[in-house]
Amino acid sequence: MKRKTIAPKVYLVGAGPGDPELLTVRALRLLQAAEVLVYDNLVSPAVLECVRPEARRVFVGKRAGRHTLPQEEINALLVELGQTGAVVVRLKGGDPYIFGRGGEEAEALAAAGIPFEVVPGITAACGMAASQGIPLTHRDHAQSCLFVTGHLKDGALLLDWEALARPRQTVVFYMGVSTLPTICRELVAHGLPADTPAAVVRNATLPDAERLSGTLASLPALAAAAELAPPALLVVGDVVGLAERLAPRAAALAESTVTSKATP
Repeated sequence: MKRKTIAPKVYLVGAGPGDPELLTVRALRLLQAAEVLVYDNLVSPAVLECVRPEARRVFVGKRAGRHTLPQEEINALLVELGQTGAVVVRLKGGDPYIFGRGGEEAEALAAAGIPFEVVPGITAACGMAASQGIPLTHRDHAQSCLFVTGHLKDGALLLDWEALARPRQTVVFYMGVSTLPTICRELVAHGLPADTPAAVVRNATLPDAERLSGTLASLPALAAAAELAPPALLVVGDVVGLAERLAPRAAALAESTVTSKATP
């Protein structure tokens, strides 16, 4: 297999869901060649250990509304670094183009005439599904899957609730922990049964992964009692009910002794 070259430019790289074993080959090669690394809170420490030790590291924050740098300044920083002729890696949790604002950064680079490349990564929802035994689609339970942001914009959660409350589908909410009560309430109000299985998963694919399972009716209270903090994913649909049978044994053992909680 002929390897692609690593030319001096800006690389928008998906870090995957957290486990460094799930990095793409291209992503790992770029981390080992990076001269400048721009990263945020959603990149796991284990992935950061793969970065070339000599690389200059720039932390730009981004955690549940508290940003070290606003997105506009991150865009400007990437343009500035791209003009230096260095191998610049902008490392983003999951996939750059799935709720990672990679599109905005790519637009800024393109507008400034800065060469760049986008390297996809395994998005958090897919890592969660595989590690927690929650297939996102299943012929008996879900014929479609939606990825949605649960993050407030200008103080409101403006979503197409009728589309999200359709039966026989799986919905994964990114950044939805802080708005969990609203999400569950609106889904029930728009037609989903209150006993629809739902779960919040934190640190999926990592050794300290947590899964809190319940229903649309019970999950908000369970999450509040557990003081579950973001970042985490909310997954809604009948497929959540398969987790106890399909989760890998190691994860199931960890959850049964440490964090997993379920309600009827």
